[in-house]
Amino acid sequence: MQQFNPDSRKYLIIGGICAIIFIYLVQLFYIQVIKDDYKIMADNNAFLKKTLYPSRGMLYDRNGKLLVFNQPAYDLTIVMKEVRPFDTLKFCNIVNISKEYLIKCLEDIKNRRINPGYSPYLPQTILTQLGEKEFGILQEFLYKFPGFYIQSQPVRKYNYPHAAHLLGYMQIVDRQNIFDDNYYSMRDYIGKSGVERSYESVLRGEKGVEVLLRDSHGRIKGKYENGIYDRKPVSGKDLILSIDIELQKYGEELMQNKMGTIVMIEPSTGEILCMVIKPDYDPALFVGRQFRENYTHLLNNPEKPLFNRALSAMYPPGSTFKAAQGLVFLEENIITPQTMFTCYHGFPLGNGRLRCHGHESPLSLSPAIGTSCNSYFCWGIKSMLENKKYGGTGNAINRWHDCMVNLGLGRKLGIDLPGEKGGFIPNAQYYNKKYKNRWNAFTVISIAIGQGEVLTTPVQICNMASQIANRGYFYTPHVVKNIKNGELDTTYTKRHYTGVSRLMYDPVIDGLRLAVTNGTCWGAWIPDIEVCGKTGTAQNPDKDHSIFMGFAPKDNPQVAIAVYVENGGYGSEFAVPIGRLMIEKYLRGGSIAEYSKWFEYNVKNNIPAGRRNAIQED
Repeated sequence: MQQFNPDSRKYLIIGGICAIIFIYLVQLFYIQVIKDDYKIMADNNAFLKKTLYPSRGMLYDRNGKLLVFNQPAYDLTIVMKEVRPFDTLKFCNIVNISKEYLIKCLEDIKNRRINPGYSPYLPQTILTQLGEKEFGILQEFLYKFPGFYIQSQPVRKYNYPHAAHLLGYMQIVDRQNIFDDNYYSMRDYIGKSGVERSYESVLRGEKGVEVLLRDSHGRIKGKYENGIYDRKPVSGKDLILSIDIELQKYGEELMQNKMGTIVMIEPSTGEILCMVIKPDYDPALFVGRQFRENYTHLLNNPEKPLFNRALSAMYPPGSTFKAAQGLVFLEENIITPQTMFTCYHGFPLGNGRLRCHGHESPLSLSPAIGTSCNSYFCWGIKSMLENKKYGGTGNAINRWHDCMVNLGLGRKLGIDLPGEKGGFIPNAQYYNKKYKNRWNAFTVISIAIGQGEVLTTPVQICNMASQIANRGYFYTPHVVKNIKNGELDTTYTKRHYTGVSRLMYDPVIDGLRLAVTNGTCWGAWIPDIEVCGKTGTAQNPDKDHSIFMGFAPKDNPQVAIAVYVENGGYGSEFAVPIGRLMIEKYLRGGSIAEYSKWFEYNVKNNIPAGRRNAIQED
């Protein structure tokens, strides 16, 4: 029989005691060092850490006119651990909310899925943007609602009811915003669209903190240690935008009662001079307690006033695409400036013809652009796709695709605004899948004139006009000209070359000038200003869209423009006169010349046929 050793019990007891002590030490380390709930609770018994919100950066136009600034607003915060039973009915009447809404707000605050940073010991925002009346009354009775505090936070104020899509708006952060960036807490604001979103990190600044001392009853007694632990907020940086607000305003007036967009770019910099989108909205609608109601109303509007047509709408470019086709054909040695193609009332297509309009025949490139000859570019694309140097139609269409992408079409340009779409330029892979490898030049002939599968955005068409004006390069379009006390991304100061030789641009530009002096763009003619332009008609199930693309002056160009009027019909009906007036407004400055006053009046008051019934019903 094994003899019991008393020493083994001693060692067992000592080991157990050591294990217990070790567990307690680990737990104490976790509570005091890792887990901060008890520290927060202790601190909040003695201190109140009040967030100081920075002033958000202001927005100016290119001429120094203030567009967006800040005004004081008041948020109501709550420290859940300090809340005592209170008169909920009186509280709800003061802040003008329902009891059900208050209950939901309190539940959302405590829900860690909705509010990941929740702590019952830290201030949480419960209501935002209290009005002056609500603030005054609540401040008087705040002592009756323990645990509730008033927090000052600036909100946006707009000097002009224009450029809403470009400027953007602010919205309360969502769960994902809080999860992605610990800068934000529940009911903070964040830029949700436009410049406000793209430059959020530049505009928002840095929060500060004020440490206040409490007495034994939780009452605020003043700053702790005379404020040595306070941290001042750092204001966000101001932005100088590239737009001219007066030009923007004028464009919005010309587009009243219409749907579409105007984009203007300065070719020498890539700066966007205006971005008119209709229908639109007053940006002030998204400030204040009526945000949700106003947003829902605009979201449900069938005309989609929240939709940025300049960046996100993809249309067939129509005949504006012929300028790009000419550049590609020249660079690929498919044609020379003197190459002539016949046009006898259209391009032969099976048993019929792809129609064209009356003009002399045959034509070389410049007059083909000037008269917008469909046949010329159909012959051109056929010649390219059937050219043996590419080793097959598939290789030829891929080369054509790559050339168009280099011209800035069928891809995102990288503009400094959210929501940009890339458009679409088809390639061999697309056609092989669509037609099961059984296709040829005649199958896809509609791409020659900017129809078929080709899709572009208005900003791409304006950028195309800009790179033609520059004779072979462009800058990424952008809406921020300068950041005060900061640096603009070098992406926007770098030239992007198209791969087309400078000499190839001369006959294309001559054709664009001919279109204004003696062709489809005659309505864009301005005395003493050499305007170059091209009309387009984008096919649409309803009435076609009216398009104009151009730049001016011909030499030393200062402005490029693209105009889209939905359901406007031919480009010459609506887009051309609007483009002409916008160019004149920008280059001449001030009010437009007297000889065009009648023209301006008719443009403003003319409504596309496709929209007349809708306007009358409104």
